[in-house]
Amino acid sequence: MKRPILYSTLVVVLAFNISLSQENDPGNKNPPRKKVKGVGGIFFKARNPDSLRIWYSSNLGLVTNEYGSLFEFREADSPEKKAYLQWSPFSQKTKYFAPSQKEFMINYRVENLEELLETLRAAGVTILDTVETYDYGKFVHILDPENNKIELWEPIDSEFTRTYEGKTTK
Repeated sequence: MKRPILYSTLVVVLAFNISLSQENDPGNKNPPRKKVKGVGGIFFKARNPDSLRIWYSSNLGLVTNEYGSLFEFREADSPEKKAYLQWSPFSQKTKYFAPSQKEFMINYRVENLEELLETLRAAGVTILDTVETYDYGKFVHILDPENNKIELWEPIDSEFTRTYEGKTTK
């Protein structure tokens, strides 16, 4: 009786190890998709967003514009590519964070937004709207279990490079 159990355990362990080796194999043609690649933006409510942007520029050296500051960095997997993080103070009266009652919202950089949405729907995650597409990427909003609104962004960083070259915080 112990042999079938031992055999079954051995099959499961081997299958798991093969799966792990395929995930970590750089030559694997079908590596698992990343979900979140990094933070794409930090948005928060402020009493006076305009004066706050000026304060951050004057005192901390942020290069600011009417939206906040665009932080430039390099992707870890592709250091030749520029990437961006948007820092933005919003009016305390903004409805953009709704239905969340929080004072902040985080934007996450993702790959394959539509594929990720299918996975999130299947997991029962609350999706607040439909995908919106702009020159600089695709966006959609979801809620986490504590009712924090999250913005998911599949970026097109080259558009920021074209538009803001030399006008970013580095």
